[in-house]
Amino acid sequence: MSTLLTIPGLGKSSLELLEAVGFLDEDSLAKAGLEELVDELERANSVLKIAKRPPRRADVQKWLLAARERVGFVEEEIPPAPLIAVNYEGNPDVLALLEKAPIAIPLPARLLMDNQLAVGDIPPAIFLNRVVGDLDVRVSNETPARTPVRAVTTGAVQLGETYPQRREFDVTRIRSIADMESLNSSKPSSTPAADPGNDRVALIRAPRAETNRGRDPESRTYIRGVLHTHPKEMLMGALVTLLLIIDLPLAVLSAVLLLLSDQKPETFSWVPKWFLAFPLALPVIGLAFLALCVAGGKCRICTQRQFVPRACRKNVKAHHVPIIGYIVPTALHMLFFRWFRCTYCGTPVRLKE
Repeated sequence: MSTLLTIPGLGKSSLELLEAVGFLDEDSLAKAGLEELVDELERANSVLKIAKRPPRRADVQKWLLAARERVGFVEEEIPPAPLIAVNYEGNPDVLALLEKAPIAIPLPARLLMDNQLAVGDIPPAIFLNRVVGDLDVRVSNETPARTPVRAVTTGAVQLGETYPQRREFDVTRIRSIADMESLNSSKPSSTPAADPGNDRVALIRAPRAETNRGRDPESRTYIRGVLHTHPKEMLMGALVTLLLIIDLPLAVLSAVLLLLSDQKPETFSWVPKWFLAFPLALPVIGLAFLALCVAGGKCRICTQRQFVPRACRKNVKAHHVPIIGYIVPTALHMLFFRWFRCTYCGTPVRLKE
């Protein structure tokens, strides 16, 4: 019995795979089919993990050819089955096909010559009583087009189309303008529509008509934008912010002067005692700033704080003065004009209805 070791190109892992699937010698390998052997080797390797990857189909084919050459195995060729003619004329589908098939008309020889058609270009007809192979039968259930029914007419000839009869005016329904005015005056007047100035939604979108009456739409005095939810809080925040900006340096300066006047009274005797009001007012203003400007003072649209400095890019339409910055111009604009543009989103916001 010849072993598999004599087959060239067969490695150790491939030999183990062949033995795992049951091929122990060249005789059994020569009788195997190519596709079946490749599938069995792939399945065995996926389970046993003998090789990194299963043998290629070309390598398996070389092993089979080498084994068959050594053994002298010749693969038997199975002759094709003979084709038998079948009679389809008794098939009901074929009968339905024949009923709906068009009638075949012989082509004149002149037509074949004019179109340069040979006899071989014309497909031969199929004899349904002796068909070899499969027959493709396609029958579609098509509803025949309905023939329009013509109405029975007399011998008279219609000279023209008939048009609907024209409506005549009812003279009794004609009234004068004086009558219509009297009718309108007698009707009760409809209830007046709600004043858009009192409508809350309309008031949020636009100010009252009397608010901007006589003002130039291009000027700063023209109040514009959406109405803020807490306009009084924003005005108080603007006032407290300005007071804090003014009081903070004054409190520091007055505290230093008061300290010097206490230490050197002969030199700083001119410092008044009421300077003490600035340092005392600073905590009060600071608490008001925390309550109104840090906890509140936000834009209605983007909810960003308007009185708290923030290191970011501001809107190009924001109120800005070089060196002074954004907060002071925004606060002054609120107090003087009762509206402002958000420093961050640029949306105009009203503080007055």
